[in-house]
Amino acid sequence: MMKQKGGYVYILTNKNQTTLYVGVTSDLLKRTFQHREHFFKQSFSHRYNLEKLIYWESFGSIEDAIAYEKKIKKWSRGKKNDLINDFNPEWKDLFEEIWNSC
Repeated sequence: MMKQKGGYVYILTNKNQTTLYVGVTSDLLKRTFQHREHFFKQSFSHRYNLEKLIYWESFGSIEDAIAYEKKIKKWSRGKKNDLINDFNPEWKDLFEEIWNSC
């Protein structure tokens, strides 16, 4: 039997917090590093300088993470802001915490 791999849903924003990006990954550290370093020059996150990790949540399976990502993407900006504010009221960049925990 194959072991199910977990996943993460995350939200990025830019310096002025004008744009949000909701993503899903099985490797949060690697994926957020890629965003910060602009690995993918044609991507939405590169175009809008979305480098600041302001929300993340872990899931037991990547399928659960994908389902939650799809749900969040349908939400209004206000509802997304509420989710972020509950998790990270100061909207501080959480990348360093993730980096230092590894």
